[in-house]
Amino acid sequence: MTTLDWIARATKARRAETGDQLTRILCVLFFFSGFPALIYQLTWQRALFRIFGVNIESVTIVVTAFMLGLGIGSLAGGYLSRWRGLPLLPLLASIELLTGVFGVASLKLFDSVGNWTTGLPLPAMAVLSLGLVIVPTLLMGATLPVLVGHLARRANHVGKVLGLLYYVNTLGAGAACLVCAVILFPFLGMQGSVYVAATINALVAAGALAMNWRDGARGIESYASLPARAPAQPRLKLAFVLILAAAGGFVSLSYEIFFVHVVSYATGSTATAFAVTLAAFLVGLASGSRQAGDDCAALAPELAMRRMVAALLYAGIAGLLFLPILDHLAWLGAAVNGAAFVLIYFVARFWGSLLPYLGEFGIAADERAGMQTALLYLANIVGAATGSVITGFVLMDLLGTVALGTALVVAGFVLAGSLAGLLPLSRLDKMRRAGIAATAALLALFAGPRWSDNVLAALQWKGAPNAQPLTHVVENRNGIVTVTADGTVMGNGMYDGRFNTDLKHDRNGIVRPYALSLFHPAPRQVLMIGLSSGSWAQVIANNPEVTALTVVEINPGYLQLIAAEPDVASLLTNPKVTIVTDDGRRWLRANADRRFDAIVSNTTWHFRANVTNLVSVEFLDLVKQHLNPGGIFFYNTTDSARIQRTGCLAFGDGARFLNHMVVSQAPIRWDFGRWRRTLAAYQIDGKPQFDLSRADDRAKLDELQSWEGSLTARGVTRPIERCADILSRTAGQESVTDDNMGSEWRHSLGLD
Repeated sequence: MTTLDWIARATKARRAETGDQLTRILCVLFFFSGFPALIYQLTWQRALFRIFGVNIESVTIVVTAFMLGLGIGSLAGGYLSRWRGLPLLPLLASIELLTGVFGVASLKLFDSVGNWTTGLPLPAMAVLSLGLVIVPTLLMGATLPVLVGHLARRANHVGKVLGLLYYVNTLGAGAACLVCAVILFPFLGMQGSVYVAATINALVAAGALAMNWRDGARGIESYASLPARAPAQPRLKLAFVLILAAAGGFVSLSYEIFFVHVVSYATGSTATAFAVTLAAFLVGLASGSRQAGDDCAALAPELAMRRMVAALLYAGIAGLLFLPILDHLAWLGAAVNGAAFVLIYFVARFWGSLLPYLGEFGIAADERAGMQTALLYLANIVGAATGSVITGFVLMDLLGTVALGTALVVAGFVLAGSLAGLLPLSRLDKMRRAGIAATAALLALFAGPRWSDNVLAALQWKGAPNAQPLTHVVENRNGIVTVTADGTVMGNGMYDGRFNTDLKHDRNGIVRPYALSLFHPAPRQVLMIGLSSGSWAQVIANNPEVTALTVVEINPGYLQLIAAEPDVASLLTNPKVTIVTDDGRRWLRANADRRFDAIVSNTTWHFRANVTNLVSVEFLDLVKQHLNPGGIFFYNTTDSARIQRTGCLAFGDGARFLNHMVVSQAPIRWDFGRWRRTLAAYQIDGKPQFDLSRADDRAKLDELQSWEGSLTARGVTRPIERCADILSRTAGQESVTDDNMGSEWRHSLGLD
């Protein structure tokens, strides 16, 4: 070997080492870049829900806007990737710093915009959502194509680089889900979480700049100028690859929506369950992406192609088994959720392999790799956004849980068969794999529903003894509502009331709406947030003092149940009653001129997802703006001491009535004599509720009137507890705010 040969080899080795080192550095930075991205996504979605509401339309629009911002950013990154001398580490640092700066100011910006955009129609909401998140999501989306464009030429494998980068970034996002659920949201709230995310942005930027300063421009230039080996030519046309990427994004995002839908029902719609579901899905995507990237580099192209088709077949099998396994393991109780997360991981793992494989077989590792990766990423995002809209708006209304799960499995098998037909494999290979996909699709179509026909009842009762059969089930895009044989209504798997308006046989705390006249002398105009079984609305609408009742309900499925129940069916034709399908907080913001004598909110459990929007200090301040002088707010606390304390601090006067709070800015006039007279005159559908000639009826009225003594008594077991006693009992507890989100994230940690 001559001296010149030795120098050339040494130089090549140093360049290779520089490239490997840069790849490792970028992977570490890109992993931690995924952390704040997910924190921002969860926090910004929550902030935008306060503006637009938490109905499924708003949720879908916000998620879609976030994804489209990433897609637009990917195009920008594709253009940047064509600059051969692009200062890679400084660019990454700039993106992180700009994202962090926006993040710090984001929540205040969203609140400011929300103050003058109430009541927007859906198209305007979509445009505004995209406008609010376009800057940070554009920055986030630009990073992947830029990095792929710089790393692919040296690796000579787009799939390997794409799989590796997608793996580290998505794994960081999945880890951030768990950190948000266990640490950030329970203890720091929204603004604190944003500060943590911005700090991570700054640290990633500092790390990038430090490495750039250490190596100087020479390190980057040396890497960029490495002689490229002749890249392998694409084996699939780019147009086919983009179509397949879009189809994969559609099915994959639809699966995510489906999984959240099922786990929400199985767990009672807790915020932590959503975060863990998302984490399992993201970690699965990351794992599959890494495996596919390794296959692209290590396997012969034909074998890697077979692996790609096999991955989609395995994804379909895992999806097909998802509901049947949950159905047959529901007796495990809460442990069945663990089985759900494992299955979600495997479905996502197999779908996560698709993008790297498509990049490997459809994009050459040349100077166009970054731009074409941007197109691939954009196609995947457009497909995912379309899946979000079509599945979130349409399919979840048309198909039940079992039918939707079956449709996704069949779609996956169809995509696997189509892919097998497009790949440059032997005719025998194509026929074999397409035949397997077709057979599996038929099996899923006919056998899948039979294997999971009892899944809703199984997940609701989880093997509880003496579980009642479900007599009525309503499924739509807003959730799952079920009714048992004894008239118990369950909303998304948790108790939501009973069909009962009989105060003398009070099985559902129906005394609470009957008590409206105890707190207010003339509740003429009443607003009710939440309809559920309709029992409360029926009682309030038939109060002789009430002239108009407006009900705002987020899930129109309850109307189907009410129409079929004789005790409450007349509510739908009562001229006093107006029922609006909307988010309660959004409706109040959009109807700033409406005023009421009483606002009643029989909302859900204090630890369920997004319930803080209806019990926080900010919401109570909004309610004040809609009360007439002397008006009252009567709302469910589900025995949460924090919510009770919050109500007392927010209003001038108030008390706990059973598990509800009644609060007012003026002194509440407790008139038990008036209440007794109102109860004695109460009629529902023309039928008197009390017959004063009956001793039992008079005794019931006497019992209720005896509660007057609890106004001056002591102890938390009494039916009425004034705010002075509540504040003393709850001293040291923090008020519920939009920012700290109450007990939504703390309940699962035992920190209520």
